[in-house]
Amino acid sequence: MIHRVVRTPKNWEGIVAEAAERGEALPPEPDAEALTRFLIRQKAADPDRFPDLSLTVVKLMGAGEYVAFRPGDVPIGHFALAVTDYTHGTAPNRRYVDLIIQRLIKSVVDAERYPPYTPLELDDLAVRLTDREKASQKVERFVRKAAAAVLLRERIGDSFEAFVTGASEKGTYVRLIDPPAEGRVMQGEQGLRVGQRVRVRLMATDPYKGFIDFARTR
Repeated sequence: MIHRVVRTPKNWEGIVAEAAERGEALPPEPDAEALTRFLIRQKAADPDRFPDLSLTVVKLMGAGEYVAFRPGDVPIGHFALAVTDYTHGTAPNRRYVDLIIQRLIKSVVDAERYPPYTPLELDDLAVRLTDREKASQKVERFVRKAAAAVLLRERIGDSFEAFVTGASEKGTYVRLIDPPAEGRVMQGEQGLRVGQRVRVRLMATDPYKGFIDFARTR
């Protein structure tokens, strides 16, 4: 079988720090149920900022991956769902892994003498599926940025309310409240901190590069 895995976060301390900034305390050791309760409370208390908190937590937890599982192996588990043995598949099929899972289940239900894949083939497939998922997610992110740039290109000069989503040497980024598009602050970014609410003016967009540039107005 191929399991869908989200490993226990190596940067749990970072998640604890995010909770502390919001006046909440998470256990010192990774606790999926406590994290879920925290996120539910935050979504209810501050829905405008919740998308950014959710994205931050996902980054700190680490990406999901596919792992081949053999009888007798110790399951890695899916931390975000707080389950030990987990895989997934959809119908109709949306991913190649859906077809693989269906073939594996069918071979068990039909008591087939030979499984559709060898253990080594499953190992190779799990790695390839994870790599392809990362590649497709990269394309999805670019398409969303390009679409947002197209949506906003007729609104050059307009001002928007936004939240700071990133501030580092690489640049300062904000997410608009409406529409929920993200871009870089090119002017007036000094002193901005993650989570801060600001007002920005749209300076330029480039759909071909997926760029959206803002200037801080207050």
